[in-house]
Amino acid sequence: MATTVMDSLFSSHAAQRHPVRSLSILFILWKGFLVAIALGASLFPAYDTSTSLFIERMYGRNASISTLATQLTRWDALYFMHAAIKGQTVYEQEWAFGMGFPSAIRLLKPSGISEPVVAIAMTHAAHYIAALCLYRLTLLLWTGNRRLAFLSAALHILSPAGLFLSAPYNESPFACLCFLGNLLFGMGIGLGSSRDDACGQMRAAGTVVASGLVFGLATTFRSNGLSSGLMFAAEAAIRLHMFVQWPPRRRHLVAVGAAGVGGLFVAAGSLVPQTLAWKRYCTSPSPMGSSSSSSSSMRPWCQQRIPSIYTFVQEHYWNVGFMRYWTWNQVPLFLLATPMLVIMIKSGLDVLRTSHRTATIPVPDWRTMGPFVGALAASQVLVAVLAITTYHVQIITRISSGYPVWYWWVAACLMDKKRERAGSAIVVFMVMYAGIQGGLFASFLPPA
Repeated sequence: MATTVMDSLFSSHAAQRHPVRSLSILFILWKGFLVAIALGASLFPAYDTSTSLFIERMYGRNASISTLATQLTRWDALYFMHAAIKGQTVYEQEWAFGMGFPSAIRLLKPSGISEPVVAIAMTHAAHYIAALCLYRLTLLLWTGNRRLAFLSAALHILSPAGLFLSAPYNESPFACLCFLGNLLFGMGIGLGSSRDDACGQMRAAGTVVASGLVFGLATTFRSNGLSSGLMFAAEAAIRLHMFVQWPPRRRHLVAVGAAGVGGLFVAAGSLVPQTLAWKRYCTSPSPMGSSSSSSSSMRPWCQQRIPSIYTFVQEHYWNVGFMRYWTWNQVPLFLLATPMLVIMIKSGLDVLRTSHRTATIPVPDWRTMGPFVGALAASQVLVAVLAITTYHVQIITRISSGYPVWYWWVAACLMDKKRERAGSAIVVFMVMYAGIQGGLFASFLPPA
């Protein structure tokens, strides 16, 4: 049914002339469906009272918060909202959730509007912009293939992340920044390959550096943004190889420098928060209650060879670590995550295994854009493998929303008669999962 709706939207004359308008209609319909589920869940008592207790404590007993904001402020959203309201990460465990989202809420919050309402408006806007960025990125890589671009963007709108892309969570802003970063990176390497003049090369280098800055911001929202560094490393290696060949060309050296600077920006998205945490917990009196800054009063992670508050907090408070989630009681969550894990790994490996002649997703200029798409595929596979071995595996369904390769792969399946049935089955799964998960999320029930 969802496939038929997308195809009918695209096949209509208006959609082919105004694809953005059709995507906007699909976005409004889908969001309306999810909001209706969330509001419907409010007719029944929530399994957990954390949201009502949180709102009472933050805003007072007589606070007036909209029903939708209450229904969507669930699970980890409470941590994001607490950091946004207080203006900083008050408790050590809040460092696991990134500084980006709470900081953005504080920056954009108008007077008189509560933080949850601002956050929900932000996530809806970010989801919509992310879909448009994915549409433009796909057109950049597959010049003129408007159907592939439309279907890919529509699939992002219908992402199985569901209400996580509407709630006060990192997922929508992260996907928005990642797709924008991908778009800038693709534009940069395209310019760098087509322009020999100094002005064109500087524009290309500046665009790649801007891409790194955007990815660095994305990494402040979600730490897995670090995986985007693979693109910059691959671009630097390829351009360095070209430069050392005779005759050396200045444009390749400029491209190496741009990729290096962009990669440093990506790393800064993780290093800057770590540095701030180091200054707070490791070089001044401990915020955990001690009045001494001696080594005995420091938090344990301060004395590690590579001090990282993020890895410590994940391990200490949520038992995140290699193979730690592999227990019998987590088997149902592994089963729930299996469809997305299979889709992400299968699509990523298909792209990595194929050449420019046999590619599942044929890039017009494989020599220019092939390594870029390959790096995106490798990043996606890496995150899926980490979800299996290290993360709380169920989160893969929502963090997958920020990786474009599997959208392209499913869209290509929908356009291929031999694989259309498989693509349609995936779309049905996405819609059903998002709908069911939306009702559970709004009721404060797992999985989350």
